[in-house]
Amino acid sequence: MKKFIVSSLMESARQLALLIHEEEQLVRVEEIAGRIISIFKQGSKILICGNGGSSTDAMHFAEEFTGRFRQDRSPLPVIALTDPSHITCVANDYGFTQVFSRAVEAYGQAGDLLIAISTSGNSENIINAVNSARDKGMGTITLLGKDGGKLRGKADLEIIIPAETTDRIQEMHGTLLHIFIELTERVLFPENYPASE
Repeated sequence: MKKFIVSSLMESARQLALLIHEEEQLVRVEEIAGRIISIFKQGSKILICGNGGSSTDAMHFAEEFTGRFRQDRSPLPVIALTDPSHITCVANDYGFTQVFSRAVEAYGQAGDLLIAISTSGNSENIINAVNSARDKGMGTITLLGKDGGKLRGKADLEIIIPAETTDRIQEMHGTLLHIFIELTERVLFPENYPASE
């Protein structure tokens, strides 16, 4: 059993190393953090969505901003599109492919930002959400996996984790979301971080 534990940890470490040593990806991480920061500075909000584990990543990202990450600070407006009553209503009346796009139409405004998470890049409901956001004049960011799927190149900014399994991709997406939150706090609430950091 130990060899499988080590193998799993090594694959996780390999994906992290790929990100660390790929300058283009690091630049994108910085650009996305900058976009998130600018959204809050201009008084706009972020919507975020995903399916399954990516849905829980979306909820976690939202609560870190509306609640607390490392230090006490003012809450910031992030909405995870995960309300089960909305999802089941829309899925029943319009189909599951519309659950996120309808929420984007309801809550999104020009100048807001949509972060869409899809490990395959092929989820129709995520594709439709990105299209709806663009139609509303919102910014779009995607966190994808494998080869990026149908969503590759469709957002303003994207990060693609080239792992083959959903678990490894989601691990990296979770790490990136935490980095975006930390960088946002460091810029908007510098008093919470020692100058030496």
